[in-house]
Formats: sequence, structure tokens, C-alpha cells
Amino acid sequence: MTGIAAERIAADWHAALAALAWQLDAGVDEVLGEGPVDRFALAAETAARPPASARSTAPAAAAAPKPAPRPAEDPVAVARAVAAAAGSLEALREAVQGFELCDLKKGARNTVFSDGNPKARVLILGEAPGRDEDIEGKPFVGRAGQLLDRMFAAIGLSRHSPDAEAALYITNVMYWRPPGNRDPEPAEIAMMQPFVTRHIELVDPEVIVVMGNTPLSALTGHRGILRARGNWVTALGRPLLPMTHPAYLLRNPIAKREAWADLLALKARLGR
Repeated sequence: MTGIAAERIAADWHAALAALAWQLDAGVDEVLGEGPVDRFALAAETAARPPASARSTAPAAAAAPKPAPRPAEDPVAVARAVAAAAGSLEALREAVQGFELCDLKKGARNTVFSDGNPKARVLILGEAPGRDEDIEGKPFVGRAGQLLDRMFAAIGLSRHSPDAEAALYITNVMYWRPPGNRDPEPAEIAMMQPFVTRHIELVDPEVIVVMGNTPLSALTGHRGILRARGNWVTALGRPLLPMTHPAYLLRNPIAKREAWADLLALKARLGR
């Protein structure tokens, strides 16, 4: 059909109706598209395809093999291997920051690694960062941390001292803040245990002071800080002094008298 004939049919209703009747007489009963279709080409493509039955009976081995499920990682084993490979405090810090198997890290702002002088004779091990520590990225910087500084300053020790004899080194069992400042769970403590052990080995302090139940449990396997406080024990081959956490002292000021006795015992142990 020429372009002129098509225009005449489009403009003339009777001509268009007559063209439609002619198509029906020719066997056209369905409109599939606006352009012509080469049925010979389609027939050639269909002949080149394998029968549906042959495709369905193809050997299963021809299909791409599914990848085997990845075995679940043991976070404690991974932590143990990563911590053991750290040959310095900086390497350990990087190992902790790169550890992705502890869910606490996902909700924390910062990895709270340590503060103070790594050459200090005394290492203080706390529980876990709180809100202020999470924001600043340092342990014991909130109200409890300020009280801790005053307590140890009373016996001549400070985290800011460049002199190892008068210095403190401070870290925690947990490097990330638990949601709502809840107590760390046993599985979380076990996951961090290799890092804590390696941390203490690298600092190599003369004395360890644990503040609260979590570090007491992590290093000795026992809880009950109110019974344990003031009683020297040995952990990781070093003298260990349990003390009540400064946050407990803020809630129970009467317990500061016992904390002062513990500080005097530490001072005597150091020969200060």
C-alpha cells in the first residue's frame, strides 16, 4: 500500500472501513504490532533451537555448581590468632579496630583502646566505655573517670605523668560501649579475652588493678567484687588488686573509706 493510498484511507472513514473488511477477508484477525514480521526468519531461529525435552533432560552437571556455604567463624579463635600476631601496642590497636566479629562495635562511635603511659608500673583495667568514653575515644573520662583521677592522684599516680614511677596506664575489658551501658555478656568478655591478655603482656606492668566485676571475672574467673576488693591475688603472673569501680563509689559514698584503704595498700606495694 502506497503512502498516498494510506493517507486517503486515514482521511476517509468509508475507505478505512473497507480496508478493514479486506483484511478480515484475507484472514487477519489480530493486530500484533505496527511493523512487519519476517516469519521465515522466526522459523529459522526456531529450527536452530534444541527441543524443550532435550533442554529439560540436560545433565545436571552442566549447571553452574552452587558455592559451598561458608563455615561460621569462631570469634574467640579469630581474636586469639589476631591478638597473638600483634607485636606492639600499635599493632594491637589496629587489630582491635579491624576486628568485626563483636556486635558492640556496630553501635559504637569509637574504639576505646587506652590512655596513659604504656611504661607505667600500674595498669588499671576497667569494664567498658560509657557515653562520655564512647564520644571521646578514651577510657574513664566521665564522672567516674574524674573520681578515678582524684583517687590515684592522692597516692601520687597520674595517667598524664611522663615518669613511669608515677604513671598509670588505663584500658578496659571491652573496647566498645554496650548499648544502654549494660554489663558485657559472658560471650562478649570471652571474645575480648585474648586482646586483654595480649594488651597486658605488651604493657608488662608490675601491678594490675581491676575495677569492678567484669575485669575481675575476665582475669580471675571469679565475680563478687565487694568480697574480693582489697585482697591481693595473682593473674597472668602479676600481682592483682581488685577495687570497686568509681561509679559504684559515686552511688555509695560510704564505700570510699574502703577504696582509700585499697589505695594505701597499692602505695605500699609499690614502695612509694
